[in-house]
Amino acid sequence: MVETGIADTGSRTLTVLGCDGSYPGPGGAASGYLVRASGTAVWVDAGSGTFANLQRWCDPSTLDGVILTHEHPDHWSDLESFAVYAHYFAGLSGVPVFAPPGLRDLTHQPDLASFAWHLAEPGQRAVIGSLAVSFSWTDHPPPTTAVRFDDLNGPGDDRSALVYTADSGPGWSVAELGRGVGTVLSEASYTAEAEGRFAHLSGRQAATMAAEAGAARLVVTHRWPTVAADALADEASTAFGSAVTQAVTGLVVEW
Repeated sequence: MVETGIADTGSRTLTVLGCDGSYPGPGGAASGYLVRASGTAVWVDAGSGTFANLQRWCDPSTLDGVILTHEHPDHWSDLESFAVYAHYFAGLSGVPVFAPPGLRDLTHQPDLASFAWHLAEPGQRAVIGSLAVSFSWTDHPPPTTAVRFDDLNGPGDDRSALVYTADSGPGWSVAELGRGVGTVLSEASYTAEAEGRFAHLSGRQAATMAAEAGAARLVVTHRWPTVAADALADEASTAFGSAVTQAVTGLVVEW
């Protein structure tokens, strides 16, 4: 278990910094999210365009940690921008960065003192400020970690947890990180006609998985820019049994 400092109290929110799948569309940004709870702020995935958007919502020097789910560039490449900011402008040291094996070696400066790297692997439990974090491998090459967040100052039950699926095919389940979780942020790259062609989820598959795990609410993200947002959200809502939220940059959800 890795522990970092405890921050001040505050509300539990998920802010979408970017939600385009595989590459950013016109004016968009790839995968990236700001997770807050009880004064702790964690940047989750750092796809292209997300560091610029992060600065709209958070002073980067106050981040308590960064979580990168896998080595595909649309989920981590803006860490390089943060590295420049952290080293040359903010003078940061030892910011915790959690990532699967191998990702650190892809960075431009893997030994930069601004970052303290930690492996994110299944079964591991980390504490970042007031957030307890758990990981699970998904069905996606290369090694990719889904993430569960629990607020240590919160109610402490599944209904107050947030699960981010990261990228995954249908061979993994949200239930591996708990049943009945309050909020699931799930990859849903395309609609049902593309199922089986790529190592990703359709809106239907993402919603079915979340519903079978008993999730209370579902936010779908990582939509390919070529896929109609309404079609994907409608398909997911039908499979989930209630309205599903389609992620857009700047969306803030309480979890």
